[in-house]
Amino acid sequence: MKKALTGLVMLALIISMIGCGSNNNKDAASSAPAASSPAASSGEASPAASDGDKKDPVTLRVAWWGGQARHDYTLKVIELYESLNPHVTIEPEYASFDDHWKKLAPNAAAGNLPDVIQMDISYLSQYGGRGQLEDLTSFTQNGTIDVSSISDASLSGGKIGDQLFAMNLGSNALLAVVDKAMLEKAGGTMPTQDWKWEDFTRLGPIMKAQGKILTQDLRHDVFFPFYLRSQGQHMYAADGTSLGYSDDKPFIDFYNMYKTWYDNGNLLSLDKLAQKKGTPEDGELELGNAVSTWGWSNQFILSSSVAKRPFEILPVPGWNENKALFLKPSMYFSIAKNSKAKEEAAKFINFWVNDIEANKIIMGERGVPVSSKVKEALKPSLTPDQVKVFDYVAWAEQNSSQMDPPNPVGAVEVDKLLKDTAEQILYKKLSVEEGAAKFREEANKILAKNKK
Repeated sequence: MKKALTGLVMLALIISMIGCGSNNNKDAASSAPAASSPAASSGEASPAASDGDKKDPVTLRVAWWGGQARHDYTLKVIELYESLNPHVTIEPEYASFDDHWKKLAPNAAAGNLPDVIQMDISYLSQYGGRGQLEDLTSFTQNGTIDVSSISDASLSGGKIGDQLFAMNLGSNALLAVVDKAMLEKAGGTMPTQDWKWEDFTRLGPIMKAQGKILTQDLRHDVFFPFYLRSQGQHMYAADGTSLGYSDDKPFIDFYNMYKTWYDNGNLLSLDKLAQKKGTPEDGELELGNAVSTWGWSNQFILSSSVAKRPFEILPVPGWNENKALFLKPSMYFSIAKNSKAKEEAAKFINFWVNDIEANKIIMGERGVPVSSKVKEALKPSLTPDQVKVFDYVAWAEQNSSQMDPPNPVGAVEVDKLLKDTAEQILYKKLSVEEGAAKFREEANKILAKNKK
């Protein structure tokens, strides 16, 4: 990607210098703030480098997950960064969420992880706890990553103990995205902010009569832990050596409810779900087959842009029980321990988090920006959908309690066990009670390996 792009950039610069023409996009990029200077976070242009300031060429591999819209704008941010830092070549590596982790696993085993990795809280302990991620503390202390406009609360989500293994890219809160027009056309009524799970269940027959489903599915590793929080329980014990609950009742209650939705045809069948890529482009809400989708606040913008019709936001039922609602980092950027260009990787992360022009491209899609300066600068240019997300996260911040610590080592295996157990319940190979006991016993065996 870079060789061709570099040639185009140099050609545009030569043409502009001899006065034969100009490229507005390149002109805008060349006047944007340099990533490696203090001007980067202020939006001011930095002076061009002299021959004596030329730097040695550096290649960075940057890996992320997402749908096509995220890939497209991320490549634009990379182009901007490369135009401002001609010595840097960025090799993009992108995939769907599941494929992202499948690609990282063999690279981790071979000590060949990408320099910059989009990281999720579910995997942070797995990679950080096993010495595969760089501690970013030195970069925040020396200003390479400027955290002067970022709160300690936003930074803390990327820490394991005293080490900062991941830089928060944005704040997120769980939500339900609802197609109000579809619901009302079917004869339903838009739920209130304080709705209950029972209210969601009651929408099932209404939508089914119109040939629609309630939602594609609810991610087990996200919504079961949230349900536990609403019951005053937690998915993991504080020391990470066991599950955080010993009574199977919450599991039984949640999966009896989930099984009811599935048996009634209110969710996508498992065989069809297995064919999904996990991107907005093939989501059942976006395709007009479901009345809702459930996930994180940053996903709202992509869902509405793909669907090209208006959606509404509701908090997840149970948000106001036992202070269940919480803010979390939408995702992170981490630096691989095996990277040979850690300083340049840190500069790229700083650019992503603090640069105004870069964030005018990102526009909060990876979560509401953690920099107060960036957030303030974006306000005048937000679309109505982006305003909805920013407002919802601001509301959630006022109605949240502290998030759980990063998942312990072994949590990825536990997540897979939970998904497999839930599917066995839905396929009627296990009763809900049998599944609850099986999951708890096997999950505790996995987590017991963390005992010292």
